[in-house]
Amino acid sequence: MNVFLGTSASSGIGIGKAFVVPETVKRVIPRKKIEESEHDQQWAHFEKSLANVSTDISEKIAESKDNKIQNQLYETYFLMLNDPEFIKELKKAFYSHSLNIEFVLDRQTAKYAKQLRSSGNDYLAERALDIYDIFGKVLDDMLDFHPFDIESVPNGVVIVANQLNPSDTIILSKRKIAGLALTEGGISSHVGILARNYGIPAVFALDNIASQIENGETVVVDGNNAEVFADPDNTSLENFQKKIDEEKAHRLMLEKFRNVEAQTKDGVKFHIYANIGTVEEAKLALEEGADGIGLFRTEFLFMSETNGGRSSLFDEEEQFKAYKQVLQIMNGKPVTIRTLDAGGDKLINSPEIHINEEKNPLMGLRAIRLSLENPMQLKTQLRALYRASVFGNLKIMLPLITNVEQVKKTLEIAESVRNELASEKIEFNPDVPIGIMVETAADALTADCLAKVSDFFSIGTNDLTQYTIGVDRENASVAPLYDEFHLAVLRMIQNTISEAEKAGIDVSVCGEMASRKTGALVLAGMGIRNLSMSPAMICKIKELLSKYTIKELKSISSKQLNSL
Repeated sequence: MNVFLGTSASSGIGIGKAFVVPETVKRVIPRKKIEESEHDQQWAHFEKSLANVSTDISEKIAESKDNKIQNQLYETYFLMLNDPEFIKELKKAFYSHSLNIEFVLDRQTAKYAKQLRSSGNDYLAERALDIYDIFGKVLDDMLDFHPFDIESVPNGVVIVANQLNPSDTIILSKRKIAGLALTEGGISSHVGILARNYGIPAVFALDNIASQIENGETVVVDGNNAEVFADPDNTSLENFQKKIDEEKAHRLMLEKFRNVEAQTKDGVKFHIYANIGTVEEAKLALEEGADGIGLFRTEFLFMSETNGGRSSLFDEEEQFKAYKQVLQIMNGKPVTIRTLDAGGDKLINSPEIHINEEKNPLMGLRAIRLSLENPMQLKTQLRALYRASVFGNLKIMLPLITNVEQVKKTLEIAESVRNELASEKIEFNPDVPIGIMVETAADALTADCLAKVSDFFSIGTNDLTQYTIGVDRENASVAPLYDEFHLAVLRMIQNTISEAEKAGIDVSVCGEMASRKTGALVLAGMGIRNLSMSPAMICKIKELLSKYTIKELKSISSKQLNSL
């Protein structure tokens, strides 16, 4: 039996015969010199293929109305295809060079995908595959290229592949796939989101997995422990099948936690919130029994929506509608909306923002730094947020704050926005709390100072861990060093909690640590009473907390803090 370790993208255990997706004949993109007289004809050829793919996606939008996640993916693809800013840049690049349209489109797609991957934002980085998927369909239409037919995959198999497109995942869901074992992809990728939506166990980040498993070999995908087993013996298979049966019974039992308060065995109450990235996910959060939204990422507003050739980041009305929808869906429950957490002028697709190319975007001009460098962008977002505030219980959160001055500058802009709205006689809630994400050592070690200018703290354990121990968790070479329970990380969390309590402000955790068994227990024992996570994990964490007393939780966290 061979065991492969990866990253869990969807929980659960699946057993099936391996279907190794072949590395299809590569799409060959010709690079040809063309005459100026050929430009119009080639552009018309592109527009025809674009229209063909757009029509196909429109039909899929209509067909998928009953599946929120699937429908959302197709709507995002349609918006990408018809993004006027992308088309404008493509046309400019094409007409300014004497190269064929297929080559220019392929190059522009790769350029945009690279910018997404280097954005310093996990959610946006995962959208790179979406870009390749949808514009790959346009290229296939232009070249009359027919890749591997994913519809030929039989029922009940485990898909083993280096990469899988989101659109392929939707097709595979109809085949009752037992599991996914992939090299590419992450928890925030659309393939990961779809796998969780369909209940398909999935493990990603498996190094060159398609060349290490034989077609037809029995494979077990353990999404609970991020492991894949090839050719297990009969005893192991029996044990895995037993676990599958236990999980089915456990899922039915979890239903009773959906609409009850989270509390410990001795009655100490917790708030379990949801992390979301779209309006549709707010509905899912409510269905799963969330006490509110602990983190609403607003990046999708400028990544997938456009208006008249400008990013909707600069469209106050579009933002207002999205924020209003989420607040109304949550019906009075708290909704914490994070301001823009991204960087890169091409990524934002806007002439208003210009950023020099950066060698290390993760450490560069992004998040609140970008917003303060471009105050009109921040002002527009704050106007939309304040206007929406009358429709629910809104809280505003600022990302990547590293000093008090950044908070003060943002509060000054917020005050000017409130004054503007008042003079325009536009209704808004003037008392919307404004807090910060604690995600660097600078925040955690100066939490006492930041607490004086913040209404609340939300600890982003993903970046806090990454920045504290200097490890890129997406880099397979150093990923084993990524440790949320590193003593330095735990001490920073502890200091943040302590200073928040002294200042009398709320503190929550919205990183992945909050949704993991050990992480949730340790955080609860350290004094965290507000945890925010993927909607799919809410009932599991409620059930987990109900098994322990506060004394037991404190003992667990104490052991972790004193383990080194």
